[in-house]
Amino acid sequence: MTIELGLDTFGDISMGPDGRTRSHAEVLREVVDQAVLADEVGLNFIGLGEHHRDDFAITAPDVVLATIAGRTRRIRLGSAVTVLSSDDPIRVFERFSTLDALSHGRAEVILGRGSFTESFPLFGYDLADYEILFAEKLDLFAQLLTEQPVTWSGSIRPPLADVTVYPKTESGRLTTWIGVGGSPQSVVRAAHYRLPLMLAIIGGPPAQFVPFAQYYRELLAAEGVDPLPIGMHSPGYVAETDEQAREELFPHFQAQRDRIGRERGWGPTTRLQFERDASPEGALYVGSPETVARKIVKNAEALGVRRFDLKYANGPMPHHQLLRCIELYGTEVRRLVDDMMAGS
Repeated sequence: MTIELGLDTFGDISMGPDGRTRSHAEVLREVVDQAVLADEVGLNFIGLGEHHRDDFAITAPDVVLATIAGRTRRIRLGSAVTVLSSDDPIRVFERFSTLDALSHGRAEVILGRGSFTESFPLFGYDLADYEILFAEKLDLFAQLLTEQPVTWSGSIRPPLADVTVYPKTESGRLTTWIGVGGSPQSVVRAAHYRLPLMLAIIGGPPAQFVPFAQYYRELLAAEGVDPLPIGMHSPGYVAETDEQAREELFPHFQAQRDRIGRERGWGPTTRLQFERDASPEGALYVGSPETVARKIVKNAEALGVRRFDLKYANGPMPHHQLLRCIELYGTEVRRLVDDMMAGS
């Protein structure tokens, strides 16, 4: 068994060397530089999340990914995630098939409902329609993936009759995943539409997602479908030692969690909670290259995943620390993961 290593970021607003908060424009340029380094050190994928709030810079992942495509050669480029419920499936397909052309077939899209809901009122959608919006738009997008004329009808938009959407991809299929954060129904949808599954494991023990992965495989097998890829996404940070990684990450991780917590009614983030998440049983991959590699291998084998994506930006961590994390992840963690999996 082998596993690919990828990265994810939402373009978290970072601090400059002088402690000043960086502007959204500065952070966007930093994200491009981070992706270029990820390509140089041999990582397989970088995914950009979509948010519409002041603590994250990326609102248009496809535009940033197109810029990255022009400065990289090998790394695959995708969303993490595209909030399909508050977007137009046709426009999503057009944007990512265009990215696929410009990057010579390196585009991917991960579709999901997202853990934030600010895009719904921003684009004129009612949160009361949360379920139906995702279900119907996913159904339409799945038909668009055939790259054949589409006839479709539903309750959320006017019907389509024998419509073909362009540009078509050179491979004939845009790589598309379904992002799942804990809903069995999303697992059912991924299997129904024959789409790979990306597990967003951002809290609690990763082992709790083993039943999701098994259920997905059982659903595919029951339909006579060959196994499809499963991936996982989790937050983390790599430094030279465990102590350095935890000390550098904690204040930024705490600042981000506490801000979100105030919005959602959570209590303050404590160091004890952080250490529990960073333990071998937690969802936070923080530590030395060896510590992070061992945790990746352990959970990849338990879940049977083919790709692990590290959300390497967690709060206002400075750009230079993020670059060092990417360098260690793409060199030392990559080497150790390969060695461990070859020997397992």
